[in-house]
Amino acid sequence: MVEKTIKKGLCGICPSGCGVEISMKGERLHRIKPMEGHPLGIVCRRGIHAEEIIYSPDRLPSPMKRIGNRGEGKFEKISWEEAFERSANLIKKVIEKSGPEAMAIYSGRGGFEESLIDIFTVGGHDHICLNFLFPLGSPNTFSCSSLCNNAHRVIAPVSTFGVSYDRLFPDFEKSDQIVVWGSNPATDSPPIHLKKILEAKARGTKVVVIDPLKTYTAEKSGEWIGLRPGTDGALALGMAHVMMEKGFYDEAFANDWIHGLEEFKDYVKGFPPEVVEKITWVKAEKIRKLAEDIAKPKTSLLLHTGLEYTNSGVQNIRAILIFWALAGNLDRPGGLVFRMSHRSPARRNRIEPPRGKPAIGSDRHRLYCVLNRSGHFMEVPRAILKGEPYPVRGLIVLGGSIITAFPNPEEWRRSIEALDCLLVIDRFLTNEALYADIVFPATTMFEITSYKRYPGHLSFRERVVPPVGEARNDYLILAGLAKALGYGDHYPQSEEAMLEFVFQESPEFLEKMKSTSEGLSLPSPPMFYEKYKTGLLRKDGHPGFETPSKKFEIASNLLKKYGHDPLPIYQEPSEGPIGSPDLVKEFPLVLTTGTRLQSAFRSQHLNIPGLLKLQDKPNILIHPEDADPRGIQNGDKVWVKTKRGKVPFYAKVTRRIMKGVIEANMGGGGPLQPQSWREANVNELTDSENRDSISGFPVFKALLCEVEKG
Repeated sequence: MVEKTIKKGLCGICPSGCGVEISMKGERLHRIKPMEGHPLGIVCRRGIHAEEIIYSPDRLPSPMKRIGNRGEGKFEKISWEEAFERSANLIKKVIEKSGPEAMAIYSGRGGFEESLIDIFTVGGHDHICLNFLFPLGSPNTFSCSSLCNNAHRVIAPVSTFGVSYDRLFPDFEKSDQIVVWGSNPATDSPPIHLKKILEAKARGTKVVVIDPLKTYTAEKSGEWIGLRPGTDGALALGMAHVMMEKGFYDEAFANDWIHGLEEFKDYVKGFPPEVVEKITWVKAEKIRKLAEDIAKPKTSLLLHTGLEYTNSGVQNIRAILIFWALAGNLDRPGGLVFRMSHRSPARRNRIEPPRGKPAIGSDRHRLYCVLNRSGHFMEVPRAILKGEPYPVRGLIVLGGSIITAFPNPEEWRRSIEALDCLLVIDRFLTNEALYADIVFPATTMFEITSYKRYPGHLSFRERVVPPVGEARNDYLILAGLAKALGYGDHYPQSEEAMLEFVFQESPEFLEKMKSTSEGLSLPSPPMFYEKYKTGLLRKDGHPGFETPSKKFEIASNLLKKYGHDPLPIYQEPSEGPIGSPDLVKEFPLVLTTGTRLQSAFRSQHLNIPGLLKLQDKPNILIHPEDADPRGIQNGDKVWVKTKRGKVPFYAKVTRRIMKGVIEANMGGGGPLQPQSWREANVNELTDSENRDSISGFPVFKALLCEVEKG
């Protein structure tokens, strides 16, 4: 057989968008060789090792039906025709017994493929929720946005300046200073920001990283400011106090374009640096200097999901965005800039949600549900186990592992065991698949034909290897199931038909995109800054922001409308050294979880032998001054304990983590993982009721724990 090499630019081949060379021998993917300058060296962000064969022995080869009890994982192979027929019958029985709203669908990280997003869009801000059940009459669509990214990407920015965070980018090329806050771009997918930051540093740009963990980004590029997890909002408010006290905010912008300035000035008086030091563990003098430094012109901000997982996550993010705007670094050169809008030739398949009962979660998290046109998945166990506000009896899970991702795994086990219908679409046997009535084998992005969107850019995704066994494109599985249910006409029934539908208004663009390995850039107007002055931020073309007041809202009318405090109020973590003085005696360390690994993505890839060589056991990061009195040395097995239980990990003693804080790896608990990872589901330690009241997100990064040597 002749070896051929297919080389792509920014992701036509590698689903992470990292740009790799893929060598093939015959019909088997043989190895992936990173392109020169790839930020992660030998590891692609999606976890493909340079010397590993892509086909894992654990891949699901064919549709299966359950033949044992839920949870036993006993299945037998069936045909695709039988899988669709059985699944359609199960769904119809749920609807006949309990109504269409009793069926629900959940999409996880495996549902990020562009055709799924565009063809199954719900039309709200949550791009990965699926409209699949809308034609049946159920509003109950959910996604992993119920606990990830939505507070940062949607709720905080939309309630402050009217558009999602997708419309913003840090203007690194023109920055004199870059602040990385709640993000580690070295582990992004793809890690494109890290390269830009390192290039900026080489040009003389100052880089500051604010994080409880001294990340790879901090080590390689800048100054590290460690702070207690969950207190980022207090730090931002403390810097705003200094800004107001010394009067170095952008007064012209504040007077003309800010709503709620006077109330904010009064509120931040309660956050002098000396008070904030006790909250955040950042020295008062450092807070003053940080405020003065960051408030300088041409300071950009890289912000991500690390700030979401505390009791005031949404408001903490808002406090940071407010500081940037008042500092004169919003939509200014070198700051945090709104993208110029452009028209994409790719259209989306609009299917309106049904009228009738609201989606599950609307009674408790109305703002989230309205913005995203979806339900809130944190509330689904209540609907399954208690029938509140009404019963959910059937669930489709696409590309997600609920039991490893959500707090209180035991509650989720009881919930999915109690269902009348459970269908799972995935590449591997997940925890949920063990309980499923039907399991559908899905392909990876290497095995399909589709396309990929980037800001201002579209590229063609060509099939590189044939599917494993009988596996099918996730998109085609849903389209086929819709056909079995009698409404397949809503969804094109082949990859070719899907592409024709999406590019129906611009078929010539599709043909050009297919013919180039680099993809095509979209026509875009020249960059203009301060767009709020010229009507470029509002749909009606009038000056201002897309908010009720047409201004940048420190006092958010949207939050007020839905019963939340309009100001960026800081809330001390309800379980923390200050908020729980009695509990801290038994559990004196702050527990933070969820930091990404370079060898895995959440619970994905922890069954891939080559990647396990990079980290074969679940770790906690613990400071030497916390490890020593507990008799813990590097590599020791330890137990991490909270008031909810204990889980085994292995200690990594390092000064990269703040004293008084531990970081515990997440992703463990999957059935295909090695024993050490299977036993280490960190969410056995987290709390499904301890949440941010605005987003409904669980508190993953501001809990209390103790660590004992195993």
